[in-house]
Amino acid sequence: MQNEKLRNVAIIAHVDHGKTTLVDEMLKQSGVYRENQTVVERVMDSNDLERERGITILAKNTAVWYHDVKINIVDTPGHADFGGEVERILKMVNGVILLVDAAEGPMPQTRSVLSKALELGHKVIVVVNKIDRPDQRIHEVVDEVLELLLDLNATDEQFESPTLFCSGRQGTASYSPDTAGTDLTPLFETIVNYIPGPEAEVEKPFQMLVSSIDYSEFVGRIAIGRIERGTIKQNQEIAVCNYHTPDAAPQKAKATALYEFDGLGKVPVQEATAGNIIALSGIGEVTIGDTICATDCIEPMEFVKISAPTIEMTFSVNDSPFAGREGKFVTSRQLRERLFRETMKDVSLRVTEMEGATDSFNVAGRGEMSLSILMETMRREGYEFQVSPPRVLYQEIDGVKCEPIERLVVDVPADCVGAVMEKIGSRKGDLLEMNPVGERMKLEFLVPARGLFGYRNEFLTDTKGEGIMASIFDSYAPMKGEIQRRSTGSLVAFETGDAVTYGLFNAQERGALFIGPGTPVYAGMIVGETPKAEDISVNVCKKKQLTNMRASGSDDALRLVTPKKLSLEQCLEFLADDELLECTPENLRLRKRILDHGDRMRALKNSQK
Repeated sequence: MQNEKLRNVAIIAHVDHGKTTLVDEMLKQSGVYRENQTVVERVMDSNDLERERGITILAKNTAVWYHDVKINIVDTPGHADFGGEVERILKMVNGVILLVDAAEGPMPQTRSVLSKALELGHKVIVVVNKIDRPDQRIHEVVDEVLELLLDLNATDEQFESPTLFCSGRQGTASYSPDTAGTDLTPLFETIVNYIPGPEAEVEKPFQMLVSSIDYSEFVGRIAIGRIERGTIKQNQEIAVCNYHTPDAAPQKAKATALYEFDGLGKVPVQEATAGNIIALSGIGEVTIGDTICATDCIEPMEFVKISAPTIEMTFSVNDSPFAGREGKFVTSRQLRERLFRETMKDVSLRVTEMEGATDSFNVAGRGEMSLSILMETMRREGYEFQVSPPRVLYQEIDGVKCEPIERLVVDVPADCVGAVMEKIGSRKGDLLEMNPVGERMKLEFLVPARGLFGYRNEFLTDTKGEGIMASIFDSYAPMKGEIQRRSTGSLVAFETGDAVTYGLFNAQERGALFIGPGTPVYAGMIVGETPKAEDISVNVCKKKQLTNMRASGSDDALRLVTPKKLSLEQCLEFLADDELLECTPENLRLRKRILDHGDRMRALKNSQK
């Protein structure tokens, strides 16, 4: 039996194709807000970091009413690094809205999320978004989407998916690319008529797969998922089991509170039936992938296998001379608790303790972006720690050492193609295809994941800031040989103190500085970058010696070049193998792993023997 009063859909797309903006308009036009209510833009991006960066990091649930049908909508992340979120969310829904930018067309993450939706047999509504862009190429993009569906072996029904043309910002949708819509009615109508209602076997024993976890300081973990069958009532006895650990005894618990989604909030309910997406509290150690069932019928459900992490970094306790000055949480116990707590919410993250080191933890994730988001979140919470440069995780396949390969798509001005191809070639990338798009070129490469470390800044410089690059994990392949990580060296502070103008003025002749006057520095801290391949020690704390001799030019004002301030991602890209990044709530400091100059020189000499 299908529940015709309910629809469960996920909005999937590449990053920045307008998912969250479209959900905004769907909420407005379905009457979620009062007429005089003040509403922020991209209301679904509730996290501070999401609002600042303009990206969605965590999948969010909301629900709107269209006439008498309730539509549960899941807004998913578009970034490849948060793909773990998308994979598990697709288990909760019966259909997807595939959003494609009218100018950019299908991008790597479009292919990735669409292939997972097609594998699950979901119905697809194709929505060409941003049709009001001046550089839109609607008809070509529709052809590209059809080619993508063919490539991914879509069924005949999926290939003939309905296509709509939207402007998320204007809040309009239409069935034809040539006629402008007035509101989102065509989209709502298509969802209700094309996406099937969920199967609702109300009579059978209760069963639900946990697809997402929320956390509350008051009730602990909140399990979110779709009820596969049966009915659950508040305070009902339940059992928790897992498909991948069949030998473990089921955990007994009680459903202390049930919530359904309505608009932007959760509404407490006394009971919920099959097909509904609900939130449930009362289970202490519930995790993503667990099955919650009735105590008299314990049947675990198979869970979609999350792709393994490809990148790893070492998080350790801050041991610099400035340790403990700015952070609230500085001990290894606090760092361990925080990292393991993150794995409860993020299924694609893996944390392991380093052998022989009590204060260091290896944290593996999908990409630099996901790990940098974790670092920024921890900084804002008051944690102080240091991290190593990112490194790729190798696998041995048939006795051969293999490395992760990324599928990279770049969209660049035609006159920048040569520079991009040269750089990607030096990073062991192979060109797959090259297509002109208006006055721009779209190139597709297969590049080792380690070849992309530190490339984003160079790419923006080479394309005069106009290039778009996006990558997604493709496969493992045999090692491609050595790739030079960085061609520049570091300017390393020689002594501890406060940087002064005179010392900085002498140091800036050697390269670009990262700090200004008055910045506290310690011996071994990196204060700038030099174009030479080796590191140079500089004394930025050196004061001018005052004498009673006067010389022409001695009182001239010293002019300093504005220092280059690095963001968290730029710091991670800059790191060499013998360097660390010190993260505190107030500062990001690059430093050498070995702080003492003499010890560092001896270690370098020994490594060259």
